[in-house]
Amino acid sequence: MAEKVRQLTDSSGQKIEFREGLEGVIAAASDICFIDGMKGILQYRGIPIEQLAEKSTFEETSYFLLFGHLPTRAQLSDFENRLKAQRGVAPELLRILADFPRHAEPMTLLRTAVSALGAYDANAENSGIDQNVDRAIDLIASFPTILAAIQRIRKGLPVIAPNHKLAHAANFLYMLSGEPPNEYSAKVLDVCLILHADHGFNASTFTARVCISSLSDMYSAITAALGSLKGPLHGGANSAVMHTLMEIGSADKVETYVKKKLAAKQKIMGFGHRVYHTYDPRARILNRYSHKLAEITGNMKWYEISKKMEEVMEKEVGGRGIYPNVDFYSASVYYYLGIEIDLFTPIFAVSRISGWAAQVLEQLRDNKLFRPECFYQGPLNIDYVPIDKR
Repeated sequence: MAEKVRQLTDSSGQKIEFREGLEGVIAAASDICFIDGMKGILQYRGIPIEQLAEKSTFEETSYFLLFGHLPTRAQLSDFENRLKAQRGVAPELLRILADFPRHAEPMTLLRTAVSALGAYDANAENSGIDQNVDRAIDLIASFPTILAAIQRIRKGLPVIAPNHKLAHAANFLYMLSGEPPNEYSAKVLDVCLILHADHGFNASTFTARVCISSLSDMYSAITAALGSLKGPLHGGANSAVMHTLMEIGSADKVETYVKKKLAAKQKIMGFGHRVYHTYDPRARILNRYSHKLAEITGNMKWYEISKKMEEVMEKEVGGRGIYPNVDFYSASVYYYLGIEIDLFTPIFAVSRISGWAAQVLEQLRDNKLFRPECFYQGPLNIDYVPIDKR
């Protein structure tokens, strides 16, 4: 996917070049996430995502992102205990959520809930690093509880309190359904959370860093990030993929669907990425989990449609750098786990909160206010016309 570079001429006749969507523009230096889009490489602080997905846990990965080093056994145990201790949310926040219309989208409610959390923090304006680390841990811990409460309230069901005997991913599934999940389902969701935890200066992360660069507070930065993630071109793509699979309905209808979309020059959700010009490494991992879940559940339908779409896309647009991205197989994985489609994007946030928080902390440690330039292309020196002469 070539960078879109535009040549413009300013008022003095000078040629100015800029890249649409800031594509290819370096906005800051970071130690958190390395991506090589040509080779399909993703690493958190130097460790390949494949190793973290296989060997780590979301709790350990979150610690790694926040503090910059892998924890010792004692450090990890302490961090896990801190997360468990902070899982609860204030009854006042639950009452606020209960007052919202049942038709409100979960992402809208999650965004509003995080904004409200800032009002309950009496020291929210204290921007010290230690205080913001504490807030980061609180937010990582409470995101699953808030989202599960949102879903239960929307369905008219009682909110389920956290189970402190369960790990982070397992506890979230428990709070959604009221039943402790099986070990494999909890493992799969844990891997999903690891894979989504950070991804460089994506739209939501960059939004968080821009917001905090004004020395705003952690809650405002995360609320801003949630607003950016909500869009269908970012976090909302995974739910769009599942709707596409349902629209197609069966593997034998895939080729006709894909060819029709391509002929109309319409985007096929789950394919292509601004950064990756090869297979998204996260999609490779999720492909395997989708296949395994399909076998376990005895329902191969969604995996078979997905796999057929990948094959047809390779045949039709192979060589153009359009491959499955993380959203493509995460859709069927979440669906096989029994998660409702409108929760796909907020679950992305349950994971990405650890990356957002790490990026916010990094921005604060060496902060400079973001203030890019804008190219003005409107008219100049226009005389004001009085209202009675217009």
